[in-house]
Amino acid sequence: MPPRGGSSSWQPLLVREARTRARAAARLVADELAEGELLRDGADCSLAGGLAGLAVMYGYLARAWPGSGYDRLASRYLNRALRALGEVRLSAALYEGFTGVAWAAAHLSALGVDQDCDRGLGRIDVALRDYVGRSPWRHGFDLTSGLVGLGVYALERLPEPAAYEILELTVARLDEIAERSPAGVTWHTPTGRLRPDERERFPNGYYDLGLAHGVPGVIGLLGGACAHGVAIEQARPLLKGAVRWLLAQASVTEERGSRFAYRVAPDVPAGSTPARSAWCYGEPGIATTLLCAARAVGATEWERQAIEIAHRAARRPVEETGVLDAGLCHGAAGLGQIFNRLAQATGDGLLADAARRWLAHALDLREPGSGIAGFVSPAVDTGDGERRDADPALLTGAPGIALALLAASTDLEPAWERVLLLSTAVPRSPR
Repeated sequence: MPPRGGSSSWQPLLVREARTRARAAARLVADELAEGELLRDGADCSLAGGLAGLAVMYGYLARAWPGSGYDRLASRYLNRALRALGEVRLSAALYEGFTGVAWAAAHLSALGVDQDCDRGLGRIDVALRDYVGRSPWRHGFDLTSGLVGLGVYALERLPEPAAYEILELTVARLDEIAERSPAGVTWHTPTGRLRPDERERFPNGYYDLGLAHGVPGVIGLLGGACAHGVAIEQARPLLKGAVRWLLAQASVTEERGSRFAYRVAPDVPAGSTPARSAWCYGEPGIATTLLCAARAVGATEWERQAIEIAHRAARRPVEETGVLDAGLCHGAAGLGQIFNRLAQATGDGLLADAARRWLAHALDLREPGSGIAGFVSPAVDTGDGERRDADPALLTGAPGIALALLAASTDLEPAWERVLLLSTAVPRSPR
């Protein structure tokens, strides 16, 4: 999402001691993860939780500190992830499947970190084109594991001819499974895609309002398609209807906290619990994708509403946000990154202050001697009596935190956040 009226010009948000502190913490994360322990056979190779995500982190660190050896680590982790594609059976999911590994290869190649790492992606392009060409669509629609994620990969691969095809087919599938009503356009999450505990609460499914799993992700992708001039005849009406539907879900009675719920289900009033503040759910993620979409199609009223939602999220007291850790998905660094992106795109001082406050909070959450570089995740019971608080996952753990700290303390634009739909690629030459 470039600033209005020009190309992107990223500026470090943090200065002086805060900048030094952030850079030191990011580098400490990288150095503690450089031991190669995660390269063992059978290691997770995914983008969100494994080797491909680590490759992305090291790719950006290599640009920040040339000659540090981080470029070799980026290539090492990525090549191991790519090799795993021939050894294990993975789904097509962007975050946990082979599409995410391919996204990392395409992204790092374009970044100039390893310009040969995208060789062979043509076969993945063909496989995805055939997969998303299936109609009727019987799988999910969301960013992490469904149609939206496949479209995000296609955006990253443009201007490859197959990428245009994948994106066009993705929009076509979203069009065919959309629900249309006087309230707008939306997408339903059926019971069969819910966890057992959710099925009891939502026997008829629900409508998800989170960026990670719901309608805001569709809005972000459709905005990206429009920005690149792909499938506009289908994408733009869908986008308009989806924005209208989403904005209609905002509560007008909620004086404090989020005006958006986690999910809504007309037959289950309890489904409208106000969401926490996060990337995955809540107002920060919604505001960012809405602003991206507004910029893509020149919708000034959407932009006004996006900034209003962002301001409300920026003013929300920390104790009401539900933030318990520092990760990207639902933690302090994720909020810092979102508000940093919004501030860079708008020049809004309130949003810049919110970004600094959340990044400082992420650093304050460090526990020296624990986790990875002091960053710990809420302990997870592994099932054998052990509890784990060291999280090497890009989405929820230390690598994502390091990337957010790097984005706030350097002039390197965090294009990696395109996989979170916090921004979209600058349109390149059309076909």
